[in-house]
Amino acid sequence: MKISGATVRRRLFFVLLGAIVAFLALAVRLGYVQLWNGKELAAKAEDSWRRNIPFSAKRGEILDRNGIRLAYNISSPTVMAIPAQVKDPAGTAAKLAKALGMKEETLYGLITKKQLIVRIQPGGRKISTEKAQQIRGLGLPGIVVAEDNKRYNPYGSFAAHVLGFTGIDNQGLTGVELTYDKLLSGLSGSVSFLSDAKGRQMPGSSDTYSKPKDGLNLQLTIDKQIQSIMERELDQAMVKHRADSVFAIAMDPNNGEILAMASRPTYEPAKFREVPAEIYNRNLPIWMTYEPGSTFKIITLAAALQEKKVDLKNERFFDPGAIEVGGARLRCWKKGGHGSQTFLEVVENSCNPGFVTLGQRLGKDKLFQYIRNFGFGAKTGIDLRGEGNGILFKLNRVGPVELATTAFGQGVSVTPIQQIAAVSAAINGGTLYKPHVAKAWYQPETGRIIDTIEPEKVRQVISPETSKQVREALESVVAKGTGRNAFIDGYRVGGKTGTAQKVINGRYSPNEHIVSFVGFAPADDPKIVIYVAVDNPQGIQFGGLVAAPIVRNIMADALVQLGVEPRKDQLPRDYKFGETPVVTVPNLVGKTVSELYEDLNMNFNLASAGTGSTVIRQAPAAGARVERGSTIRIYLGKDNVEIQEDGS
Repeated sequence: MKISGATVRRRLFFVLLGAIVAFLALAVRLGYVQLWNGKELAAKAEDSWRRNIPFSAKRGEILDRNGIRLAYNISSPTVMAIPAQVKDPAGTAAKLAKALGMKEETLYGLITKKQLIVRIQPGGRKISTEKAQQIRGLGLPGIVVAEDNKRYNPYGSFAAHVLGFTGIDNQGLTGVELTYDKLLSGLSGSVSFLSDAKGRQMPGSSDTYSKPKDGLNLQLTIDKQIQSIMERELDQAMVKHRADSVFAIAMDPNNGEILAMASRPTYEPAKFREVPAEIYNRNLPIWMTYEPGSTFKIITLAAALQEKKVDLKNERFFDPGAIEVGGARLRCWKKGGHGSQTFLEVVENSCNPGFVTLGQRLGKDKLFQYIRNFGFGAKTGIDLRGEGNGILFKLNRVGPVELATTAFGQGVSVTPIQQIAAVSAAINGGTLYKPHVAKAWYQPETGRIIDTIEPEKVRQVISPETSKQVREALESVVAKGTGRNAFIDGYRVGGKTGTAQKVINGRYSPNEHIVSFVGFAPADDPKIVIYVAVDNPQGIQFGGLVAAPIVRNIMADALVQLGVEPRKDQLPRDYKFGETPVVTVPNLVGKTVSELYEDLNMNFNLASAGTGSTVIRQAPAAGARVERGSTIRIYLGKDNVEIQEDGS
């Protein structure tokens, strides 16, 4: 078919028109990209060319309640390689191998990797500042020493389970290092540069420095001196009693602040890889669950007093040595029983049949209501990971026997942190507080307070009047009952012993026990409550003989640290036949070592610290009354050192 010239011209016109339209559309698009999206696309292009060398932020310091640094960072740079900029891989590897103590072939493999930036590890990570200067001095192209730091715990294993530790990248792994990792770690910075596709720095481009944002400083509720006192006593207890473990907590009962927390066995955070994982992963004071024994009787006592089910001073109870409940015979720890006694003496003597009677008067609904209100059966919410729940009987499974055994602390499972929080509520006026170890956050450069952790009230469990009765009864336990080994002359101390058989393979062990003691002072206005438990001590296995003296030793020094003055209005201690009487501590301050033994007259033992020939401090202070044979700790210094006669 013949095509006319008009048709050809018409087709050419439409092709030309389409080309013009396409050209105009392309021009509009190019104009839009250049005029409207130019900056955005240029930024994206630059971002694809930019390479970053990271600089870690300085992790926030951890301090005790008085501002003493417990964990902080020290400079520990890291060596990095930019493979595309390494000019002599073999020579560079040889020089680095000598400086870092690594194999040449390992280093050669690292610096020739098809990557933009490579960390030289393990030998090049967290090196000393001296080693970093040595590497920089080599002037090796493509080798960069980036600023970095590592965590340092100046006191070794001190408060290890509370503080925790960090990993190779300064990330928190346990303790408060983990709980508050985000606030402590801050934001990393970097040095960035522009490079081509092969990683070579673009000519004429300059480096850009992004400053890291340091983490916040964390102040704890922990008191370093009280923590040191506690750890000293736990070390001695492990040696003396050859126990499987021992753990302790000291708390301010009026706000839930933890003053000290420790357990044995322990570890050094910087050397955590040298011990089994269960040692550093298990913070026993919050993790361990066990039957508490007679320390739990404080809860039964508080509930019975609040419900007006007992008159401690005017009501009597006869203890024949056992009580029949639901076909079971529940015995008192004293063979033959305590005979006729007031209910105050039931508390003093820790008489099981007497507490069974109190439990029966309360009934299972009311007793378990108080147990839960005191915080048992649920986590306290302390700001540390790994807390246990404890175990309580389900109410529909509580029969007469379960009610009876629960009343004296058997058949229920608790954690130490639950125990001390509950006892604090029983003696502080009746308020249950949430325990915590964080006290305040500080801005590192200015020291300005960012946030303060306020005490958190959980609930009011008993009335202030009932709490006063509980304090008075527990003070009587220390002065006249099973807690006499926690007595401190000059201080009003209250407390309760605990001895519980361990459950092994579903059965009560006749030979293994957890013995404990909880004590507080001053009894009329508590400033500190201390709980100590010893797991499977060898030899004697009674809380009053094993754990009570440990609490007494911690308490005596802690009260001095807290500035609590001795008084003369305490209940006098009853001395049983054969018990050691108390004697007055002489003033040893200012005396030379050669003069000491003339003054002691075999009434005391000495434990010294420091160097020098003159006593500059002593604990307990002069005038304190302690048991004959007790240890006096003296601190030696030079003759010209200012001495402190108060022993503080």
